Parts: sequence; structure tokens; C-alpha cells
Amino acid sequence: MDTIMNWINENSGLIIHYAIQGVLALIIFLIGGRIAKFCEGLTEKAFDKKKVDKAVGSFVASIVYAIVFAATILMALSQLGIETTSFIAILGAAGLAVGLALQGSLSNFASGVLIILLRPFKSGDYVEAGGKAGTVKKIEIFSTELRTPDNKVIIMPNSKIMGDAIINYSRESTRRIDLVIGVGYDADLKEAKAVLKSVLDKEERLLKDPAYTVAVSELADSSVNFVVRPWVNSSDYWPTYFDLVENIKIALDDADITIPFPQMDVHLHKEDASVK
Repeated sequence: MDTIMNWINENSGLIIHYAIQGVLALIIFLIGGRIAKFCEGLTEKAFDKKKVDKAVGSFVASIVYAIVFAATILMALSQLGIETTSFIAILGAAGLAVGLALQGSLSNFASGVLIILLRPFKSGDYVEAGGKAGTVKKIEIFSTELRTPDNKVIIMPNSKIMGDAIINYSRESTRRIDLVIGVGYDADLKEAKAVLKSVLDKEERLLKDPAYTVAVSELADSSVNFVVRPWVNSSDYWPTYFDLVENIKIALDDADITIPFPQMDVHLHKEDASVK
């Protein structure tokens, strides 16, 4: 115990020095973390004022946060007396090794940059990418957040998005509804076509230009198939789709036009008892 006390007394100045340095480094780290958060929020607000896409603002803000936070760590280490120049060199070598081990993460980062530059979608668009579909909420450094219609959150790696086809359902202001309606072979095709057109003419949400299409597309195994292709505003797509399917069924029933369904005829052959 006396030995420890003697060592403390002999090195009290050094202990106090490093204690002060440690406290200052901790203060720098805490303040730097707050500054990084502040800069992140300030960047997002600046992009909002410029009316730039929220996804772009969120992506850039996350990069700003990472840069400021990294600078904070270097300042805190410098305050502790660690030589940051050699430390940066060590970090560079370690970064190369980590980069090779984390190729997927670097690929996600590069894909995130491509998403920002190429702009295949923006915040609020409904897209299908990487085998998933949902509304884009935000684009981050390594991933993109999608929200499904049933309110599920999907965190999609950026590399998976850019590595596959992207379908953007919100890019264009109009969309075409594609319906296939089958009627029986005994139905009057002209009457069936007139019934389908009458349903479309009553729907006020359909666009006049381009005009809708109603035509016989196929003589199938058990039905004559019509294609029904009206155009609507993208925001009206699903409500109009559901209403058309219901109203077409009701109109065909009222006109006594049957919609056939797959069926199978089974023939039973009675064996003659005298053959035995």
C-alpha cells in the first residue's frame, strides 16, 4: 500500500495532467457528438428549404454526420496525446483490410451514391425493387427504407436495389388498368362488348385521352377473353380498379352473360357384367 501511495505522490503531476486531458477529451467527444447531430439536422433543414427530395437530404445529412463525428474522434484522441498522423496511417491500413472484409457494405455505399445521382425514384414514390415493393421513406448511406401498404417497414440494402430491375409506379402521372374479362362461347360478343363499354362510360375517373380499349384478345379453352384497358391518374388506380371489377361483374349478370369457370367433364363407363 505504501508503495502505491509513494508512486502516486511521485507521479501526481502526471496523473493530474492525464486526468485533465481525459476530461477534456471526453468533453470534446460529447460536444462533438452534439455538433454532428446539429449539423445533420441543419443539413436536412437546408435541403427542405430548397425543396429538394427528402431522400436526398437524408442521405447527404448522414454523410455530414459521419464526417463531423470522425473529426470529433480524431480531436479527442489528439487531446489525449495520441499522434493522430500515425493514427490516421494506421486507420488507413486497417481501413483497407476492413474494406476487403466488408465489400458488401462498400457496395451498398456506392449503390447509395448511384441512387442519389441517377434518381430512379424519390421519397414518396411507390416502387418495386429487389423483390420487394413499398413507398420510399428515406435513402441512407447503406440502405433504403420502404413502407408497405400494410404498414410494414422494409430496410433494403442499396446494392440489392441497384443490382436488379426497379419498377417505379409513381414516376408517371397516369397508369393503364389491364383487365381480362372472359365470357362464355354462347354469349353474344357484340352485346358483351357493349356492356363492358357502358360500364367504362359511366366511370368518371377514366381519362378521355388516351381512350380506353375493349377488344377480343383470345379464344381460350372455356371462354372468349376481352381485354379492357382504360387509363386513369396514378392516384386513382386502385380505387378505380376495384370498382371496375365489381361493376363489370354486376353488369354482365344483369345482361345474363355468363363468366365461365374452369370445369372438367368426367365420363363413367359401365362395365357389362356378362364380360366377366
